[in-house]
Amino acid sequence: MSRGVKTILLYALAVTGAVYALTPLLWMLSASLMPTGEASAFPPPILPSSFTLEHYAALFQRLNLGRYFLNSLLIASLVTGISLLFNSMAGYAFAKFRFPGRTALFRFLIGALVIPVQVAMLPLFLLMKQLGFINTYWGVVLPGVTTIFGIFLVRQFALSIPDDLLDAARIDGASELGIYWRVVVPLCKPILVTLAIFTFMAAWNDFMWPLIILSDNTMYTLPVALANMVGEHFQEVELMMAGSVLTVLPVLVLFMLLQRNYIEGIMLGSIKG
Repeated sequence: MSRGVKTILLYALAVTGAVYALTPLLWMLSASLMPTGEASAFPPPILPSSFTLEHYAALFQRLNLGRYFLNSLLIASLVTGISLLFNSMAGYAFAKFRFPGRTALFRFLIGALVIPVQVAMLPLFLLMKQLGFINTYWGVVLPGVTTIFGIFLVRQFALSIPDDLLDAARIDGASELGIYWRVVVPLCKPILVTLAIFTFMAAWNDFMWPLIILSDNTMYTLPVALANMVGEHFQEVELMMAGSVLTVLPVLVLFMLLQRNYIEGIMLGSIKG
């Protein structure tokens, strides 16, 4: 088989995969713009007979989805910002600092990656209860501010930072905090952007933990609110699709804005890791 034919086949396979992955998302967007009841027809139409935004208006006016959207945005932003700070500090420390038990502690953390998240939910819930964080935003935020995956990702990237560069900064009189902020953070920008996207997506889409920790429905996140709406509006397919579009949209916009740094971080991580 010639090289040209192989290239054509690879491109055809890539396009097929992209179409397969994007079709449900595109139909979700199309269904959210259909008049009430049209998406339930069989076979379901691909495009709306007439475009309407009534379902989006109903989400914000009748169902107060704007409050849940802001709740999710607040929680995901807090988790992402605090997580980047703590994970980058811990990853840098594991990569460049020498302290007793460093290797054993890091191996213990890596071993803990195999423990399912669900196993830790009960003790974590009891801890949040003892701290008085039940039914609070901090009860949702705190468990996600430091992750083993985030520490591992930053640590592997920070290993590639030359020790001579850090020593030169110390000779110039820079403090350890100054070295971290002025040298390490700028050099780790690609991997931090990658980690930010992963963290924001995980916090934004998280359903189980907010459902467990929050009891006040005015504090619900978007996924929890949409799940509750399904029971009341399960026949309104177009309304549910509009809510799903609003759930996907912020993550999609974030990825589109940061995709260059994200790809750079993935590529550098694969080369230097």
